[in-house]
Amino acid sequence: MEVRLPKIGESASAVVVSILVRPGDAVSVGQTVLEIENEKAIAPVPSPSAGKVTEVRVKEGQKIAPGTVILVLEGAASATQPSSPSPAPAAGKPTAPSRPGAPAADDDDDDFPADDGAETGPVPPSSPYVRKIARDLGIKLSSIRPAASHGRVTVEDLGRYVARLERKVARAGRYGDEPRGYVFEPVNVDFSQFGPVTSEPLGAIRKVIAARMVENSVSLPHVTQFDEADLSRIESLRAKYKDAYEKAGARLTPTPFLLHALASVLKRHPRFNASVNEVAETLVLKQYIHLGIAVDTDAGLLVPVIRDADKKSLLELAKELGAIATKARDRKVTVDDLKGGSFTVSNQGAIGGGHFTPIINKPEVAILGLGKSRPKPVVLDDGRIEARPLLPLTVSYDHRVIDGGAAARFTVDLVSAIADFQESAVRL
Repeated sequence: MEVRLPKIGESASAVVVSILVRPGDAVSVGQTVLEIENEKAIAPVPSPSAGKVTEVRVKEGQKIAPGTVILVLEGAASATQPSSPSPAPAAGKPTAPSRPGAPAADDDDDDFPADDGAETGPVPPSSPYVRKIARDLGIKLSSIRPAASHGRVTVEDLGRYVARLERKVARAGRYGDEPRGYVFEPVNVDFSQFGPVTSEPLGAIRKVIAARMVENSVSLPHVTQFDEADLSRIESLRAKYKDAYEKAGARLTPTPFLLHALASVLKRHPRFNASVNEVAETLVLKQYIHLGIAVDTDAGLLVPVIRDADKKSLLELAKELGAIATKARDRKVTVDDLKGGSFTVSNQGAIGGGHFTPIINKPEVAILGLGKSRPKPVVLDDGRIEARPLLPLTVSYDHRVIDGGAAARFTVDLVSAIADFQESAVRL
């Protein structure tokens, strides 16, 4: 029986991280035979049947797609074997996207033919907003092949089309007198001609991060709000309850306080906890608050999710925060651990630094960036000047959904919730 890689998550491919069996081993149903890396997570691959391994068809570090034969089992029942993926399309034709809005697998320029100023075929459906952008840019919608199966041209389709045109201009510039477009031209320079260098391959997680950061930064109109929050109250409460929390099995850092305050503010500002459905052209207001926590790991940035953060006590938040951070750094997060976030927090306080401008984690519409608190002089209401620990914070938001006034009100409420944190939320 040939055991094939099942589809795990939405990725079109995965990298084999570790092989846990070898020829001659007996395996049971559900036993993990491989670990793969996809969608910024390590996922186990279970055996669909019991049997004896006679052959392993993959190697560690190999990039494989769903349907690839990973090993052969002797004495296994083929009825338990997952169904094979659909046959690949004929050469030269674009592969259908794996999900709505995903780009086609074929990366040739034919996917986005050059616009010659005249309609070249039927005009695909699109929203008034997309039609206006295309009209302002002088792009004919009939020149664009929608990536999504529903056939509507989206803002992302326009962005990919423009990027392709930029690359074509860059390539053409190599042979003419016009300046080259360096923005979209891949870097391929022999740096060793200038001095000694070393090279290392980009890991699968880093490649995913790179692709998503480019897409998010280009497709969303980012605006960032800056402010500082007084941590005096939180630091006082930490000192008072730190020992009690340690006895309860939790490390009481400032971060659980900040997550607790953030969750309460998100409930008062639901548009910051929303997403845009770009197909239906609706704003999805979520009735849950699932906070994505950016964790710095050796493999890159991972964003596991704390679900229902608004319903959890400070102790529960502290315990879960420590657990997911350890899980992420040990590369034990699953694909499900990374899904469903409604708002992301990127906290650099443990490392250092001040304000920074985080990129929104699409399809979310806002992200909170936290720096390292430092004592600064503050003028009090009675005119006295006192040193207070001030936390630099930034809120990047999607200007399609959130206006500047709403962002200012959100930030003011968050600063106030942090500065006036209630002791009743800390008591065990």
